[in-house]
Amino acid sequence: MRILLTFTGFHDPYSKGLVGEDEQPGPVVSLLQARSFDLVYLLSTPNTERNTAATAAALKERVDLKVVALPLQDPTDYSAILKHMRSVTGTVVEEFPGAEYFISVASGTPQMHACWVLLTSSGEFPARILHIRPPRFVTAEIPLVSEIDLTSPDFPVVRARTTAVQTADIAAPDVQEVLSELGLVADHPKMLSALNIAAALAPSSVPVLILGATGTGKELIAKFIHRLSGRPQENFVALNCAAIPKDLAESVLFGHRKGSFTGATVDQAGKFELADRGTLFLDELGELPLPAQAKLLRVLQDGLVEAIGAKKPRKVDVRVVAATNQSLSRAIRQKEFREDLYYRLNVGEVKLPPLRERRSDIPKLALHVLDRINTTLKRPKRLSQAALARLQGQSWPGNVRDLQNVIERSARLAPKDVIEADDLIISEPVSREDPLSLLPEPADGFSMEDFLSSARKQLVLKAMEAANGNQSEAARLLGVSPQAVHKYLLKLKERINRG
Repeated sequence: MRILLTFTGFHDPYSKGLVGEDEQPGPVVSLLQARSFDLVYLLSTPNTERNTAATAAALKERVDLKVVALPLQDPTDYSAILKHMRSVTGTVVEEFPGAEYFISVASGTPQMHACWVLLTSSGEFPARILHIRPPRFVTAEIPLVSEIDLTSPDFPVVRARTTAVQTADIAAPDVQEVLSELGLVADHPKMLSALNIAAALAPSSVPVLILGATGTGKELIAKFIHRLSGRPQENFVALNCAAIPKDLAESVLFGHRKGSFTGATVDQAGKFELADRGTLFLDELGELPLPAQAKLLRVLQDGLVEAIGAKKPRKVDVRVVAATNQSLSRAIRQKEFREDLYYRLNVGEVKLPPLRERRSDIPKLALHVLDRINTTLKRPKRLSQAALARLQGQSWPGNVRDLQNVIERSARLAPKDVIEADDLIISEPVSREDPLSLLPEPADGFSMEDFLSSARKQLVLKAMEAANGNQSEAARLLGVSPQAVHKYLLKLKERINRG
């Protein structure tokens, strides 16, 4: 599916020519005459509402349109323009993952053009930039429409800074610096909301419960909270509750004294003692055995830790941040988790969205991971726009960790400096089936031409079935022009008639 995003300007949809009263098509109409798209987003500002309405009326018979009104009172305000652009592009990516995106930079202010370039060159929005020239500049050598290839070596690589969390009222280290050091990349509203909540909770000592699927970055958020808490940076202790043998859980958490049980040959400090004055991160909290849950509840209530075999408890100052990918409410109903512990821990709650719900962050995350990997490679690699688009189309059941693995193995095995879409090594299982993973294994007797011919035929027939025989709708589903579908069906009918 081909999607175009463009502002409208004062020369849209038509403008007066140089001679008489002749009207010349404006940038948007001219582009639609030269290129075909399945969907066009017309971005309107208060100053161009009339132009946008007239442009929509002129194009409504040619292409599907969506008009988006942006409340931009000052069309030269970079920060406001970028904020609204991110909102629109994020919505487009969420609704149409894996589509082919295009941007027109012929209409709008220079500041809008600069923001488009920033979003695309950083990889935040994997779109191709189209420029349409005034007719007087068009020659046999200079086309009406040209594409600006930001992956070309002629363009320097640009990296957009991660949006800072709004924490002006919190006495904490520089948030932007902490985000950068931890490698936390977030521009999507859902992720920014989670970071804002985490930053707001950080300076207090209340327990925090982080909820999120595997690979969403729960430990990174725990470190983010710790770094903003003002506690000693080195006093961060992480413990995976699922990795503790059940009969040793209390000893690991609270410690033991020599001789307190068979095998206790020396005194052993528990994780709470090691984390004194700092933060204890309990990952996979739902795996903690019930007896250890009871003792954890007491620590949270009065700050007293009693090691196994100790004569008296010890006072500790530990901030507890817990995380789980399970449904604790279900575990409570099944008597596998204490309800009172849940309410004691869940003073502050941070919910992390899965990667499929923050698709607009995927290109920037991919580039961030690739930057890190490039430091270990002899020849640095780059991601093509098509590769970024394919990454955005995945469902990522393993979330950020899954994405990191794909980028790493693809970068190390890609034959060229630029990683193309078909260079990405995406393993099964995936929630949204990746068509490239279904390709057959080449072997003796295999014919690529026969396979591609058969695949083309099956795709067209499936699209026609899904569209109830409507060729235009089938073309939209296939991401091609109606003329291409019509021409192919005619050839197919001729082949059938011949034999």
